[in-house]
Amino acid sequence: MTGDGATQRIEVKVQTVQQLFNSMDPSPFHERDLDRDAEHFIVGWAKEFAVHSPLKLVIHLGQPPEKSSPQTDIAESIHHYFAYRVGLNVREFRQLMRQGWMSLLIGLAFLAVCVTIAQTLTAFMGRWNSVMREGLTIIGWVAMWRPLEIYLYEWWPIRRLGKIYAKLSTVPVEVRVAGN
Repeated sequence: MTGDGATQRIEVKVQTVQQLFNSMDPSPFHERDLDRDAEHFIVGWAKEFAVHSPLKLVIHLGQPPEKSSPQTDIAESIHHYFAYRVGLNVREFRQLMRQGWMSLLIGLAFLAVCVTIAQTLTAFMGRWNSVMREGLTIIGWVAMWRPLEIYLYEWWPIRRLGKIYAKLSTVPVEVRVAGN
């Protein structure tokens, strides 16, 4: 990884084009998944930079590819893969928000039940009144932990990763072949 001017470069060195892509994926070349290690490497470096700073992906090939000009195929495959990851990320975010709403509704209902029971039992508990009231109130608020965690903290990294995927789905890709 290096930078030339304001554009940050992520450099990936592989022997062959096939090392970039998942060998188990039977899809046509431009629709193949990236190799898990290649994806983690590229995304990991992209995370190091500000989301809005310009990037360039440079692929160094140790061996000449079967095709004389792999530039377009590799760039199209990488863009296609990260566009696919953007779609998965959007679905993951929506699912998390739905889970947050459901958790919030359940948590609020449980909190209301706990507070109602605490207020109702105060007349019958005698000296245990304050312990039961405080205990039920705390239990009710603990039920709110998960929705608060989702809405305060969990969505941030998912949205940031989605922005990185979107950026990588359009990143300029340069292929350099050893000896050329």
